[in-house]
Amino acid sequence: MTYTAAALVGVLGALVVDLFVLRTRLVLRGVFWATYPIIVFFQLLSNGVLTGRNIVRYDPDAIVGLRIVYAPAEDLLFGFALILLTLSTWVWLGRRGVQRTPVAGEGSRVLKLLRPDRDT
Repeated sequence: MTYTAAALVGVLGALVVDLFVLRTRLVLRGVFWATYPIIVFFQLLSNGVLTGRNIVRYDPDAIVGLRIVYAPAEDLLFGFALILLTLSTWVWLGRRGVQRTPVAGEGSRVLKLLRPDRDT
């Protein structure tokens, strides 16, 4: 599988999780798209440093070839998938009241959800 194909599968998977599995529907909200450019800016900055200094290299046969600030365009797709999955999970957990008001020493409600047979 090429880097391009993997990036596209990642985006498709993140969209399915957001829209149909967790039903958070973040990609349908204006606030998501209004704030996403902030993430893209810092992603391009870090990608530019890593790929511009040859810390990270890509096989030219595995990518489309379009580069943005030295990094393959596919990196933006992977970044989108990672951010969407993280935020969707965060919103989903928040809707279930998981650590809505976390206090040190109370124990984790996430652990209670994952291991209901144990007291934390």
